[in-house]
Amino acid sequence: MSHARDLPARPSLDSLRKQAKKLARDAAAGNGEAIARVHAQLRRANLPLSNRDAQLVIAREYGFAGWQDLIAEVQKRVGNALEWAASQAKVAIHNEDHERLRALVADYPALVSWRDGDQTLLDSTTSYAMDCWDPERERTYTRPVAAEMLIDAGATVERKTWMHVIKTGASGMLQLFARKNALPRTLSVLAALGDDAAVREWVDDPHESESDDEQIVINRALMIACRWKHADIALRLLERAIATDPALGRRIDRWQSRAAFIEFLIQQPGLLWQEPELTPWETFVISQLANARDRTDLPAFHRWLDEEPWVLQPAFIHVQIGLMLPACYEKDREAFIVALLERDPALLHIDPPPTPRLSLFAQALSYGNGHLVPLLQRIWQLPNDLPHAAGVGDAAAVARWFDASGRPALGSLAHHYPHSDPQFPRADLHWGPPTIQQVLDNALAWAVLNKHFEIATFLLERGANINTDWATHEPASILHEAAIQGNVDAVRFLIDHGADLAMTDYRYQSTAEGWARYGSHDERMADLLATAAAERARENA
Repeated sequence: MSHARDLPARPSLDSLRKQAKKLARDAAAGNGEAIARVHAQLRRANLPLSNRDAQLVIAREYGFAGWQDLIAEVQKRVGNALEWAASQAKVAIHNEDHERLRALVADYPALVSWRDGDQTLLDSTTSYAMDCWDPERERTYTRPVAAEMLIDAGATVERKTWMHVIKTGASGMLQLFARKNALPRTLSVLAALGDDAAVREWVDDPHESESDDEQIVINRALMIACRWKHADIALRLLERAIATDPALGRRIDRWQSRAAFIEFLIQQPGLLWQEPELTPWETFVISQLANARDRTDLPAFHRWLDEEPWVLQPAFIHVQIGLMLPACYEKDREAFIVALLERDPALLHIDPPPTPRLSLFAQALSYGNGHLVPLLQRIWQLPNDLPHAAGVGDAAAVARWFDASGRPALGSLAHHYPHSDPQFPRADLHWGPPTIQQVLDNALAWAVLNKHFEIATFLLERGANINTDWATHEPASILHEAAIQGNVDAVRFLIDHGADLAMTDYRYQSTAEGWARYGSHDERMADLLATAAAERARENA
């Protein structure tokens, strides 16, 4: 390795990114010096150089093992030491590197109270997946040892944190919080813990002071008891709810028995996700609709909509959006969106229409369901930006975002997805400040997954990175997403254009082949990727 370059006392991360981009451009243009620099650091580098490899070359030229190490040093030098420590702590939590986490907390005690918006470091130990009822899923998605270390160091378990654990069904984490005396003795907590005696005492004498109305407290605890499969507690809370709302009892009795009502709710793990909170009957009806949609039982979906038309009213617009959202990322659910919209729900008449927490356009395009866009345009206007143009296959609109030399001419990045969406999971993807590259890569992903391959090729020729760490939840790759979605055409395009078949994701350290074989259990897709990897290995031998 050649002699390391000296990093300035106050380096600029933006300048370093520009250095990497310039190196990639110069090497692609055949500049001998640039090519020599690349091969001095990466002996087997393929040209044109990917953005990630260009950054790796720059990092090594400054004497660092990788780009993340260089970023860490930059952040320390410019005075963002605590932010750097927090980013390192998150990595240590994810990797279950407890010695590293312990050292960081010792060196930076403020980490226990650090927060990014409403997120604390302790939140990084809980699951982003909303279902951790299965012990293996909880082991995969939660980090209880790190949580205990942070609590012992003085971190506070906030209400939103323990409520998230309750909603995800993470039993081990909830028991940990209980052992650490970090849980209040509210009815919701007692219901989750399955403390029948304490719940019975509360129901017999609701002397406890809670911030909400008693009926709301009862309803919430009832839903939580169902989430945690405590049928006896749930039935007791249901009887209390019916005592104050006899109409609820009459509705349930017309359907089936009260025990059957509880049993149905117990089988619906997503029932706590509704915001704002609903009554037990409302939750039941919406769960029936969602259950019919997920089973692709269109007659049942029609029947529940017709029997319970209140779902279509203005007060339940959030429910209408919630019923449409999974249909945007699942396959073959278009008929359910049509069934809802043909009943003229209030959602069609709100001006301006509400902005959902998750963009339905983005969900449809991220999962290769761009054919749903015209339906969604009955409610929302399609954003005028590069990624959406690429996702719907509008080649003319895509071309307008580049100048005559082929360079991006995006204007303000705030007008382009993902930067236009404040709910975009930037932290989950470990993406730093907004960049043009992120917009290009998002546009490439949507073009590929929706099979607009001419547009995808156009974007690759103009700097989009086929090996970007774009993904729907955490760092992976477009190839990972195409593989697990069963999108054979997209996978073949990516293979043909040199996508890295050995690239691994952040959570499982698995290749796209692994996602197909063990994630979606798609052996044909996995074999396709394995064959491609073997052929490429022979070509490079």
